[in-house]
Amino acid sequence: MKEKSYWIGINLVKGIGAVRLRALLDFFGNAKSAWEATPAQLHEAGLSKKIVERFVDTRNKVDLNALWDEITAKNIRVMTWDDADYPARLREISQPPPIIYLRGEILEEDAWAVAIVGTRRVTSYGRQVTEEVASFLAQNGVTIVSGLARGVDGIAHQAALNAGGRTIAVLGSGVNRIYPPEHRNLAESITKAGAVISDYAPDTPPEGSNFPPRNRIISGLSMATIIIEAAETSGALITANFALEQGREIFALPGNIFAPQSKGPNKLIQKGAHPLLRPRDILEILDLTRITEHRSAQRTLPTDSTEVQLLGTLTHEPIHVDEIRAQTGLAVEKVSSTLVMMELKGMVRHVGGMNYVSVGEIQGEYEV
Repeated sequence: MKEKSYWIGINLVKGIGAVRLRALLDFFGNAKSAWEATPAQLHEAGLSKKIVERFVDTRNKVDLNALWDEITAKNIRVMTWDDADYPARLREISQPPPIIYLRGEILEEDAWAVAIVGTRRVTSYGRQVTEEVASFLAQNGVTIVSGLARGVDGIAHQAALNAGGRTIAVLGSGVNRIYPPEHRNLAESITKAGAVISDYAPDTPPEGSNFPPRNRIISGLSMATIIIEAAETSGALITANFALEQGREIFALPGNIFAPQSKGPNKLIQKGAHPLLRPRDILEILDLTRITEHRSAQRTLPTDSTEVQLLGTLTHEPIHVDEIRAQTGLAVEKVSSTLVMMELKGMVRHVGGMNYVSVGEIQGEYEV
């Protein structure tokens, strides 16, 4: 049986979230051993009597093999903490979801993501700004994250798709239970240019209590969260609070001080959120103005030992060709000609005065 099947089983037990699952994994070593543990062992691992009873009841009712076959037959991918491609930014938050179900694909480039959320009762002003901001960001290589809800969320997803960009929808239901139902076609389109994801089991219905917790995933996937329009008690403000706790940037759309849908964003601005005055401000504040360059550099690997040496010397701080030559021991002609080729590949950038910097995040050690 697949190891992930046991993660799925434990995920079905009500009352076991990120903290308790981490405790179980630490105690038993892996999900399989935890799933097969006796009630006494589960209690010893720290579960209360009530949760142990739920655990055993779930285990007795669930056929993990059949459940796994059903999930894979519907082209749903299961991603856990153990997966190397689990979203790095999401992994940074205090309680990242142990398991994610997704339809579609999350790519490395989705690390450059911004969340756009807001009211379901969006005004014409809010709609215009949402469309313009989502389109601008998508055209500039930023993935749009939202919650597939009516209003701002749906507009943001659709604008990103229309701009030829990528978008991720985070659900408050299972990925088999698209909500609202009128967004089923939109969800299907998103799976072809991003992903529809949830930390709830695939057939979980859209219950009201599911939505506030999922907002931590929306903000957790994103470098920043943009609040377009929201009442003072809006769920969008819950997302903003999660973003604040996670140390992410917050942008808010200024609005009429008498309009209910502007009270939330205006209050956020009063508390220190960035006022959203023009889309380009987002790129500048997040240092994403060179995102295309960053991405191409991430995808471009050194092709010979000279490029490896030079990449090991260069940083984001300017360094002169003579210093590069001194550190590498290479002839100045070799250094200069290789740097020219690397700049054409988008791996380095000449910043004047024979000084160069690396572009993007070339990580790890390379062998050629």
